[in-house]
Order: sequence, then C-alpha cells, then structure tokens
Amino acid sequence: MDELRKPGPFLVRAVTVALCVLIGFVSCGKDNSPLPTSPSPVPSSTPEPPPAPAPVPGAGSTATLVGAGDIALCGPHLAGAEATARLLDAIPGPVFTAGDNTQTSGTPDEFRGCFGPTWGRHLSRIRPAPGNHDYGTPGAGPYFEYFGANAGPVGLGYYSYDLGAWHIVSLNSNISTSPGSPQISWLRADLEANRGRTCTAAYWHHPLVSSGTNGGSSHVREFWNVLHEYGIEIVMNGHDHMYERYAPQDPSGRLDVARGIRQF
Repeated sequence: MDELRKPGPFLVRAVTVALCVLIGFVSCGKDNSPLPTSPSPVPSSTPEPPPAPAPVPGAGSTATLVGAGDIALCGPHLAGAEATARLLDAIPGPVFTAGDNTQTSGTPDEFRGCFGPTWGRHLSRIRPAPGNHDYGTPGAGPYFEYFGANAGPVGLGYYSYDLGAWHIVSLNSNISTSPGSPQISWLRADLEANRGRTCTAAYWHHPLVSSGTNGGSSHVREFWNVLHEYGIEIVMNGHDHMYERYAPQDPSGRLDVARGIRQF
C-alpha cells in the first residue's frame, strides 16, 4: 500500500491528537455514474426511515469543509484540542468530526468538560461522526445528546447534507456495515437520490487502509464498495493519530485513477 500513499501538507502539534484537515471543495470532473451491479437485496417490509439531512450554511461557488478526528483528550493533552479549536475560530463554514470526539469513554463529563470548552464553542456548525471512544458509554448516548439533531437520528448516527455543488455523507462505522444492513441500504438510496450532484465526499471513523498503529479496518469495506460504485471522490477518516493522503484507489486498494476514491 505504500506506493499509494502520497505526502501532503499537514498541521499537527506534539501535544495534540487532533489533526485538522482543511479541504476546499471545488469542481470535479470524474464520472460518478454508478457502475453496473447485481440487484440490491430486497428491503424488508418495515425499512429504517432515512435520516433527515442536517442543515448547513449557504455555500458559494467554492465550499470549505474543515475538521479532524480523535479530538478532546482530557487532562494535559487538552491543549491540543484548544490549539485546533483556535484554528476553527478563524475558518468559517461547516466543521466535520471523524469520530472519537472525546478520547476516553464518551461520558457526559468528557463532552461538557473537555470537548465543550474547545471545539464545543463551534457546536452549532459541527457535523459529527461517532468513533469507538464515543461508544465507550453504551449506545453513545452522551454523544447523541450533546450534538443533538446535528448527529443524525439517535442510535443510527448517519446522515447527509449538501455543501455547494458537493453532497456530503456522514457514516457510522461503529454499528453494522454489512451488505443489506439498514445503514448500507440507506447509503445506496441516498447516493441514488443524489446522482445529479457534481461531487460527493464521505467521512466516518475507521479507515479502510492505514499504516498507523491501529491499521486498516476491513469491516468498512462495504462502505467503499457502494461509494466506489457511485464514483464518489473523497473519504475522510480518523482513528489513527496521524496524517496520510492516498492516491485514488478502489475497495481492494488498487490504484484507480479514473474512478478511485482518495482517502485522507
């Protein structure tokens, strides 16, 4: 996989586990029509209702999305969350999180006392995704309570929104991602409904590939299978406390310049 990894600019401090990624979303020209595929599994008679999109500020011709994963670690390392929060102070527009919004057990005290004073001052414009530490408390209850409607439906945690010409999808890699699961069925329906969008990006916590200590997470491959089928452009993840940018690739990790997904 090393031949696919490309160096890129990054900002990180020794005192922080949060890495801010700033992406200016401009036009793209990749063919994002879905690939031919076998029929999808027939949904049950009582399918999960699609999560309602979270509203975002109006966007111009160039849209900016900034964010990070693995953010607020209570104690001495909270200085890192404060440093990156100060960056957000000067950057307008929506903010994404790629999970592990708090770095220990996802308790109410961690959200109020660690995330709240730092990134929490931008709460109204944060569009979060949950991580495994957010699920340190059963069902990630404090996560859903803290972020409210911006986190998507309680217990599901996946949703989408539009940002300029881009369609943005936030997924939950801590619940079922198997083919035919409610989340995968919703993802396919959401992408089908937004085929007219010029470009699409997605984010969640666990990366499919990583050279970090945690390594890749094969359980999110079905996300990639569906996203690659619909020709999306960008995936953003957290979990490993580092920065990597990969060349466009397919769900098997092969270089795919024509239709591949670039993972940050």
